[in-house]
Amino acid sequence: MSRLSLRGLSKIYGNHFHAVRDLDLDVEGGEFVSLLGPSGCGKTTTLQMVAGFVPPTTGTIMFDGLDMTRVVPEKRDMGVVFQSYALFPHMTIAQNIGFGLEMRRMKRPQLRDRVDEALAMVRLSGLEDRYPSQLSGGQRQRVAIARVLAIRPRVMLLDEPMSNLDAKLRGEMHVELRALQRRLGITTILVTHDQVEAMTMSDRIAVMTKGGIAQLGSPQDVYDKPTSEFAFRFLGHTNVVTGEIISRNDRGLIVRVGSTSFPIENGKEHVGTEIKLLVRPERLRIGDADGGNAKGRISTRLFLGGVWLYEIDSDIGQIRVSSQNLGGEHPQEGEIVGITWNAGDLLAIAAENANG
Repeated sequence: MSRLSLRGLSKIYGNHFHAVRDLDLDVEGGEFVSLLGPSGCGKTTTLQMVAGFVPPTTGTIMFDGLDMTRVVPEKRDMGVVFQSYALFPHMTIAQNIGFGLEMRRMKRPQLRDRVDEALAMVRLSGLEDRYPSQLSGGQRQRVAIARVLAIRPRVMLLDEPMSNLDAKLRGEMHVELRALQRRLGITTILVTHDQVEAMTMSDRIAVMTKGGIAQLGSPQDVYDKPTSEFAFRFLGHTNVVTGEIISRNDRGLIVRVGSTSFPIENGKEHVGTEIKLLVRPERLRIGDADGGNAKGRISTRLFLGGVWLYEIDSDIGQIRVSSQNLGGEHPQEGEIVGITWNAGDLLAIAAENANG
């Protein structure tokens, strides 16, 4: 298992545009790390620098303790799966998978064995004589993965490889690829803008913005314990309300939002500070109008199968609540309800630091 280390990695285009800015990241051997963020955040440029396709302006790329910063791509022992799959249409599936091995001048009997092994790994045995145009999108993606697996790279780089698949097939491939990566123990970096994809597959997620890493941690940590409004908003739906700290006690802070006051557990700001409060819709509960932390009228109710989604005009602003569908009766549009939460479910961020 191979360890990858990025130190002070930057890429500047022209004189001013920093695509990546002083990025530090360690990826342990056998680990699956996702670079997650919106378009233009620097995730693809980072992957291209790791692969050797784009030279960094500053910084180093270390691979098992060796400096690979200026090493050409073909000598980095990395396999890349591209968004477009990059299959040769005039070659059979077996020829596509064996292409990298031919470039390495592998002998024919060994090459055939390696291709057969890669086909079996991605469950495409028996399709080796077909052409890419004869396969489904999911099968073509498996061929692209098999081509990488055939060369047995020490690091696998995935550049949004599932963005062209439909939602159902994409979910299936998340499970298959993750299971395969775990079984083979290949150190892997995935670039994606899909939060579900990152949370499903990763050991750790690097949430990126403005060319740097805003937060790095396990999927549960970055979702449940975001350190900025950006991270909170980008991962899942988020309710945001503005309030003011009116007092502090041994258990936390007392916050006033509009005419409503309630406690929160986190936050180090001073009394009188204006703050933003962020809370996930699934952490909120609705019930009797007089039994909640806040009160509101349901303006919209949507049924999504497994959950009910409510938009509520409340004492503290417009709030979205996600409620698991357990059967039985559910509140109707126009109904007055109480909204309840646990004090620890609200994240407090000083208003001036909220976009960090």
